[in-house]
Amino acid sequence: MIFKCFPLISKIGVLAIVSFFTLSLAAQETTISIKAVNQKKEPLSFATITVTNRLDSSITFQKAADSTGVAKFILAKNKQYTVAISAINYLPLEKGISTNGTQSSFTLTLESSGKVLDAVILTPKKPLMRQEDDKTIIDPENLVAASTSGYEVIEKTPGLFVDQDGNIYISSLTPATVQINGRDLKMSTADVATMLKNLPPNSIASIEVVRTPSASADASSSGGIVNVVLKKGVKIGMTGSVNGGFQQGVYGNQFIGFNLNNNDGRKSYYINLNYGNRNSYENIVSSRLFAPDSSLKQDAYTTYPADTYYAGYGINYNLGKKWNIDFSGNINLNKSDNTTENGSEISKISTAQVLTSNMNRVNNKNSSLVIGNGIETKLKMDSVGSEWSNNVFFYFSHNTSDQLYATSFYSPALPVIGGDGIGDNKRNFFSAKTDLKLKLKNKLTIETGGRSTIHTYKNITNYWNEMNGVRSKDIGRTNTFNYKENINALYLQGSKTFGKDIVLKVGTRLENTNMNGEQVIPDDTTFAIHRTDLFPYVFLSKNLMKIAGYDLRAYLVYRRTISRPVYEQLNPFPKYIDQYLSEIGNPSLRPQFTQNYEANVSVDERPILAVGVNDTKDIFSIVTYQADTNQSQAYRTYDNLGKNKEWYLRGLGALPPGGRYFFVLGAQYNHNFYEGLYEGKPLSFKKGTWTFFTYQTFKIDKRSVITLNGFVRLRGQQQLYEIEPFGSLNTSVNRKFFKDKLVATISLSDMFRTNINKFVLRQGSVDASGRRVSDTRRFGLNLRYNFGIRKKEENGNIFNTEPPVGN
Repeated sequence: MIFKCFPLISKIGVLAIVSFFTLSLAAQETTISIKAVNQKKEPLSFATITVTNRLDSSITFQKAADSTGVAKFILAKNKQYTVAISAINYLPLEKGISTNGTQSSFTLTLESSGKVLDAVILTPKKPLMRQEDDKTIIDPENLVAASTSGYEVIEKTPGLFVDQDGNIYISSLTPATVQINGRDLKMSTADVATMLKNLPPNSIASIEVVRTPSASADASSSGGIVNVVLKKGVKIGMTGSVNGGFQQGVYGNQFIGFNLNNNDGRKSYYINLNYGNRNSYENIVSSRLFAPDSSLKQDAYTTYPADTYYAGYGINYNLGKKWNIDFSGNINLNKSDNTTENGSEISKISTAQVLTSNMNRVNNKNSSLVIGNGIETKLKMDSVGSEWSNNVFFYFSHNTSDQLYATSFYSPALPVIGGDGIGDNKRNFFSAKTDLKLKLKNKLTIETGGRSTIHTYKNITNYWNEMNGVRSKDIGRTNTFNYKENINALYLQGSKTFGKDIVLKVGTRLENTNMNGEQVIPDDTTFAIHRTDLFPYVFLSKNLMKIAGYDLRAYLVYRRTISRPVYEQLNPFPKYIDQYLSEIGNPSLRPQFTQNYEANVSVDERPILAVGVNDTKDIFSIVTYQADTNQSQAYRTYDNLGKNKEWYLRGLGALPPGGRYFFVLGAQYNHNFYEGLYEGKPLSFKKGTWTFFTYQTFKIDKRSVITLNGFVRLRGQQQLYEIEPFGSLNTSVNRKFFKDKLVATISLSDMFRTNINKFVLRQGSVDASGRRVSDTRRFGLNLRYNFGIRKKEENGNIFNTEPPVGN
């Protein structure tokens, strides 16, 4: 019925957009004059002045001051703004102002950087975390200094947890959706992790964490959204940096990068280049019962050498005062050559008699190329924040793999068996969306828009067996699988401020899903999913009180979301792990739906407490099943298990930034209760998990700072696995040289080598335990040289020694 109503709802959405355009956008405005001076009251000519709405950071204005140090802005009345000023050889300044009509001009004084240089180096000008509407914004500046990639920046971010497979978690034990500049990547977890490992760390401007996204975001975000926002040329003039370094564990990582930004006030462009040579290892030791008196013990050691290449680029152009066009893209190339040696032994438990002993060797050579480009237009319709934006994005991905495997039998002695296979995977993803935000009278905001995506895959694999020199086609692993996904969405939401501080936002999103999969070889496993769903959203916010001059604000949020299975989870191709284990997709996997409820509190825009519940139906999870035909064979797949109710509690405390010592300390508790079926038998599994995390900095002297960050997860649960306590503690020392142009950082990751996962899986017919160790303890050295070039009229010396802000 809903599907039949989709055209009608589409027409209503279009009619709503047209109607909103005809509404009055008139708002009271005022001209505000801002003057930048030094301590001698001398004007700072051509200083960069940026004005940002405190409640909506998307409303930003930037100008260069004139020769008298003055810039004028047309702003909405009765609003609060943050003014940021930067100038050559002066400390950056941030100041809050109010346009309540009592004052129309402001004179702000900047201090010389030569007098209190330590404040530039060590004092955070922004809080590490701040709450803005329904998202937490993280400033990664200090995290970048001790990281070699964007992936490591996220690993070090307080409150985010990254598991060994690259899944990122926020509040729940459901992985979050990862975005780059607000764009869904539609990639597998492994491919997203590869892209983040290619991303230069100092190309990240901020990390936005949305635990419960609004109706304007895709509904496929049950675990929340982690949006990595990349830097663009935001500072007037040309700035950039050259960086390089290494990390050494058992194996080493080396990287070198370059980025350049240029902004002349009307247009800006940037380019980021990075190359990395990476290597690490993983050791998994496990024991699995597969008969009443028999066990399989395995010791698998894998190395992951890879060469990674990354290029990011973009240009931003202002067409007059209202229109803005932004084009950005990136190219990722990853070449890896992984090798696994897996020793296996099957023995009787009662007598310890070894029944068989063998060594399995697997080599995987992979090449992955991803090219993505997007263009966005934005129309600023008035000075209070009404805008219309349109975004078109496309990426192409081509992955090739070459696998070679062989098993040598020691006891009893048998001929070597093996095989090889090649794979070719091509993906195309296209997205087009439009968003309209109208700031109306009486503190009312209306948002509406739509999005359409098309996602296609084509996967071809060919495998062969080899025994006694005879090579034959492996029919079981040879596979051709095609997949197409089309999702169309419309949303409408409105927010209104009641009185001075009560904000109510209500919306809904309609998504039409069309998924078609076709396995051509070895046989037909065609499936199709066509459905239309509604996803309501409610947000309520209110100032509760002031504590020591800080606002204490409360938030209540509700959202319905969906998790759709991705290509790797649906593809029925059996991936060879070893002679006892395979991975296979499940083409009959159904989407899971989650109702999320959360209440949270922030102090001075800094989140301190959150409590919530995720109620999930048709939950799917990775599972391990025994093969029906052979008890020594097992396969990992995904299956719908039933339902899960997850409660979580999250607390965060911190010292205010600005002193010599700064810290963030947090804790999170998750309790999951699974009910359903596992291998056709009743499943009832519940477990609680505590996670603690911290981030700390200490000023050593005027140019040096030491950083400490880490986490510990106590005994608990990760999906259906029971885990023993594990964690990681990392430290780094940052020092600046040559008038702050050169930044040197030494770091030590997982210093006590505690990031070791011990696990137990006892579900259905599977009874297994083991431990997983990776190359996590590493010593590193990073060097970054910052440079800047200014117009001659801005500075007599064309080389700017101020560390660039917007690179």
